[in-house]
Amino acid sequence: MASLKDIGVAAAINILSAFIFLVAFAILRLQPFNDRVYFPKWYLKGLRTDPTHSGAFVRKFVNLDFRSYIRFLNWIPDALRMPEPELIDHAGLDSAVYLRIYLIGLKIFVPIAFLTWAVLVPVNWTNSTLELAKINNVTSTDIDKLSISNIPVGSQRFWSHLVMAYAITFWVCYVLFKEYAKVASMRLQFLASERRRPDQFTVLARNVPPDPDESVSELVEHFFLVNHPDHYLTHQVVYNANKLAKLVQKKKKLQNWLVYYKNKYSRNSTKRPFMKTGFLGLWGKKVDAIEHHESEVEKLSKEIAAERERIADDPKSIMPAAFVSFKSRWGAAVCAQTQQSRNPTIWLTEWAPEPRDVYWPNLAIPYVSLSVRRLIIAVAFFFLTFFFMIPIALVQSLASLEGIEKAAPFLKPVIQKSFVNALITGFLPGIVLKLFLIFLPTILMIMSKFEGFISLSSLERRSASRYYLFNFVNVFLGSIITGSAFEQLDSFIHQSANDIPKTIGVAIPIKATFFITYIMVDGWAGIAGEILMLKPLIIYHLKNFFLVKTEKDREEAMDPGSLGFNTGEPRIQFYFLLGLVYATVTPVILPFIIIFFGLAYVVFRHQVINVYNQEYESAAAFWPDVHGRVITALVISQILLMGLLSTKKAAQSTPFLIALPVLTIWFHRFCKGRYEPAFIRYPLQEAMMKDTLERAREPNLNLKGYLQNAYIHPIFKACEDDEDEEEVLNEKWENESVIVPTKRQSRRNTPIPSKVSGGSSPSLPETVQELPQP
Repeated sequence: MASLKDIGVAAAINILSAFIFLVAFAILRLQPFNDRVYFPKWYLKGLRTDPTHSGAFVRKFVNLDFRSYIRFLNWIPDALRMPEPELIDHAGLDSAVYLRIYLIGLKIFVPIAFLTWAVLVPVNWTNSTLELAKINNVTSTDIDKLSISNIPVGSQRFWSHLVMAYAITFWVCYVLFKEYAKVASMRLQFLASERRRPDQFTVLARNVPPDPDESVSELVEHFFLVNHPDHYLTHQVVYNANKLAKLVQKKKKLQNWLVYYKNKYSRNSTKRPFMKTGFLGLWGKKVDAIEHHESEVEKLSKEIAAERERIADDPKSIMPAAFVSFKSRWGAAVCAQTQQSRNPTIWLTEWAPEPRDVYWPNLAIPYVSLSVRRLIIAVAFFFLTFFFMIPIALVQSLASLEGIEKAAPFLKPVIQKSFVNALITGFLPGIVLKLFLIFLPTILMIMSKFEGFISLSSLERRSASRYYLFNFVNVFLGSIITGSAFEQLDSFIHQSANDIPKTIGVAIPIKATFFITYIMVDGWAGIAGEILMLKPLIIYHLKNFFLVKTEKDREEAMDPGSLGFNTGEPRIQFYFLLGLVYATVTPVILPFIIIFFGLAYVVFRHQVINVYNQEYESAAAFWPDVHGRVITALVISQILLMGLLSTKKAAQSTPFLIALPVLTIWFHRFCKGRYEPAFIRYPLQEAMMKDTLERAREPNLNLKGYLQNAYIHPIFKACEDDEDEEEVLNEKWENESVIVPTKRQSRRNTPIPSKVSGGSSPSLPETVQELPQP
């Protein structure tokens, strides 16, 4: 367990690391050749161009204006200067609301820190319980004397912790209530003022039932002409183009290598580049690299053309789903938010994601298989979470050198060295745990994709939920349980079973020292490293040197990234969990959490303004998840405090805590009923108002032309850019929903003239008229 000295060493190392990262960033961002790395968002918006410097050649790469280095910290006030409405216009509502999560952390924990340090720290410090416990081999440090563990069993001082628990609960609920109302208002205002987008008029219809007489496209058109005759406009069926997408991606990689070898040859035309065709170019036949890649690209182009023809001609390539567009937002809202058939398992409709938010590979997954896929992933996630306990236990063994000395005395000479002891216990556990978690987001995202979610936003929200659950079970509970058991191993062996819960109750707050070291590694140095963007910096310069030939290539070499909701939000929520749990137990952890929220807010505000280019805009649809997880953390903190006080024999005060989870859950249900509908449904009143205003402003708007090609698979558009000779085939994709021959003999009930025959069919079956035979 880390002592005060160990925490000091860890703090010094992490503060120094963060300072180095921030200074390196401040210097690198001033260099002209890094401008596209640290300001890509402005380039993508067309508001910034490459710096031009006259004079020495070196000025193109290095900033020789020494006055700019004096102002190298100007990025901090610049990041804070942009007002929120301008930030929403610049980066979108998702980014602006995401930044508000950090502000909520500051709003919650700054007052709590002042209150707990003024009340609970003196109450905890003025006792000698842990000094007496050392006689029974219970390990503790000076930091632990600031925690609830230092209060004797049955003390009346536990009333102060109970009162603080109520104060913290009411303050957190007040802040969350205000924020929920604010974000809901911001969302409705954003939707009302937002420019026209295809997803405002479009729903996704899934599980279209098979029909022996009509294709999916024909069936979709007829169904919506019958059931939404005044509002249906057009549709686009969904194709299974996953194989085509893989071929196009493979071709793009080969073209990059072709550009690389051509550039290499242009620099030295006396020597042709050669390569081996085996694995990673390590063995195999030696061939001319340029000719080899040209032949491979040509071969792939033919495969791509053949695959596109196959998709066009094969009915099995059409999935039982379609993007259906309407003449008005009102019509789309009615369709998306109502049941379309008496059979609730077919003709399922939901709001379509915006085109850039669609995760196209998952649209090819049959709807009936989604339940099975999610069951498989639920089982897989359970085993992943369970087996990850093993490395967590190993990390916790590093966090308690005193326990290791008891179990392995031969390591004592090495461990007792002052600096080694401080370095291992104060810094190593946090960095090792972070390394263990480095691949977890990728694994969870793969699992979410396998489940079949159809939008990037829903994929990220699902991954974030699992990441939060994983952090709670493994990082939080795992660290406490395994760490407590290891630290108090000797006490467990030599005491009766009735005393074990008491020892665990004492040990839980003692684990605050481990979480302090983790916060400094992940929340201080980790956040500072985020702004340095070392990986994008290296990749950009490698691409710029080897692959870039045109301005378009240079834009593609930029990697602005995005906020990464699936990794960033669970990290924030973990700090909410730690802060709320330890606020009444070990308040000394709160300043470390406050520093994280403050530093992260500044860093990510800068990144949102200058770097990140969001892949989608969900209008803060994630906020109910954020609110729910903070509430979950609050309830967990209340339950753990009840369990802790029960081991302290605080029989008079503990029962009063039972009301807190009940009140908190009631508050959550109230907020859910009051504000959550704004995030999952679109009010018809708002839709009608926006439609009315648009018709008044643009009476001659060609909405069908605007929506016709909005939801065509992007791989077809990419192929269209590369292969102009297939223009006729492209028209087939884009116009398929325009001309639909009616083949059904069983139920011709389209209530408007057919687009093919010009005839009409009444909607009532008994008055169906047969079309004249030729």
